[in-house]
Amino acid sequence: MNDSLTCWKCGAGLGNVILPMSRREECPQCAADQHVCKMCEEYDGKGGCNEPRAEQVSDTEKANFCDYFSPSGKHFNVVTNQKALDAKAQLAALFGEELAPKLTDNAESLTPTELAEKKLREMLGG
Repeated sequence: MNDSLTCWKCGAGLGNVILPMSRREECPQCAADQHVCKMCEEYDGKGGCNEPRAEQVSDTEKANFCDYFSPSGKHFNVVTNQKALDAKAQLAALFGEELAPKLTDNAESLTPTELAEKKLREMLGG
């Protein structure tokens, strides 16, 4: 188990993860894959890898089979995700679309997929 790891997507603690991390490891809170480029210490933050021998990965947010994967000790937090949501909301407002709700610490914190499903159900009266 490792108490220093946090989910790259939602910032939740990954204390129950056994190292070396399995390719199928998921966040217990948001179910995001964890054996991903964004979670690796070799990830350059721009979509690429600092390991020259690693193969190119097309989706840095999906689980991969990289042999050079080493979990980053970086603490990811929801603030980073909130900034991205704020930017998307501003872009949506620019085109006259409805603003996305902000993340909160309560049970209303939903993934974008869950928010879209909730909005669709409300529109259909369900």
